[in-house]
Amino acid sequence: MSPLPPGTVHLADVDAHRLVEWLDGGPRTVIVPAGALEQHGPHLPLGTDALLSGRIAAAVAGQVGALVAPTFSFGYKSQQKSGGGDHLTGTTSLDAQTLIQLTRDVVGSLLRQGVHRVVLLNGHYENYQFLYEGVDLALRDRGITAGDDRCVLLLSYWDYVSDNSLAAVYGDAFPGWDVEHGGVLETSLMLHLEPGSVWLDRAPDHPPARPPRFDRLPVVPDRTPSSGCLSAPTGSSAEHGRLLLEQVVRDLSADLRAELG
Repeated sequence: MSPLPPGTVHLADVDAHRLVEWLDGGPRTVIVPAGALEQHGPHLPLGTDALLSGRIAAAVAGQVGALVAPTFSFGYKSQQKSGGGDHLTGTTSLDAQTLIQLTRDVVGSLLRQGVHRVVLLNGHYENYQFLYEGVDLALRDRGITAGDDRCVLLLSYWDYVSDNSLAAVYGDAFPGWDVEHGGVLETSLMLHLEPGSVWLDRAPDHPPARPPRFDRLPVVPDRTPSSGCLSAPTGSSAEHGRLLLEQVVRDLSADLRAELG
């Protein structure tokens, strides 16, 4: 029997003594959500990426018996082709080295305390390679190499959105992952999870952005739609959000059980 109170999934809600008992009960998993503070147009809050990664992590933790660490609420710099760009007001970002070191320190500390499996659940596209580097350095610091029972998994939640879910939500109008920023997927998830933080009366309605195939620095601001969204949220609904959340949590939980036991 778990020493944690029933329904407990957040590490911050657990006292240190119960945590020791929990860790002593066998190989344990902690999920670390990673998001950003980034503009998502006029209809979604700046904390959308952090909120979605944290809520998905909590739902998965409840399915697999894991705990969820506090979310990384700041992320790597927004890029023009995937998030509108770091030049937009409200987007408040970390340099690469800061995110790498944050990941290295947190993952390393969890492993040092006896957590056997850490899952980095990413909700901000630009974070990924810097989370990867931080994990790699944390494993090196701890001397964890291939064949060790201790491990870290790194994933982005949208990689678990199935083709069937895309068809149900978008029909044949999916604009592509590269411009799904402030669009139907994030808006639908937010309508399901945090409807009070969505302002559909302010939602833009314009064609998807078509940026060039290269990155230009400094950016050309006019290449980002004035809304800050790379595609419009037209057709978003709480029901679509529920479908997406349930399918992602179900498939992600199944993968974690298969991989980690």
